[in-house]
Amino acid sequence: MCSFRPEDAVKTAEAIRHLLTFGGQDVVWLNEEGERLFSVEEVFPDMSPAKVLRGFRGRDDITQRELAEKLGIAQTRVSEMESGKRPISVKMAKQLAEIFDTSYKAFLVVIKKE
Repeated sequence: MCSFRPEDAVKTAEAIRHLLTFGGQDVVWLNEEGERLFSVEEVFPDMSPAKVLRGFRGRDDITQRELAEKLGIAQTRVSEMESGKRPISVKMAKQLAEIFDTSYKAFLVVIKKE
């Protein structure tokens, strides 16, 4: 008996999408109600870990200094991460995720521009 897991369906759908796209077809994802779904790239074309960090800090209304204290680092390091001058490591992303109660992957996402 062959079992088909949900993750297999996603992989299969992705493969079909890639084939159709490669063949020059426009592929539009729809939800169960038939409404168009948008990719992260379409909704947030300028997404960066720096902007994600600023967004979470703004959401929680904390200063760079307050965040630095929670992380045990200098405020200048927070500033550098928010300006994109200092990359956010996986270790730092995990610390940020704990502070902001989210997935650490949110601080590692980079949208590639074509």
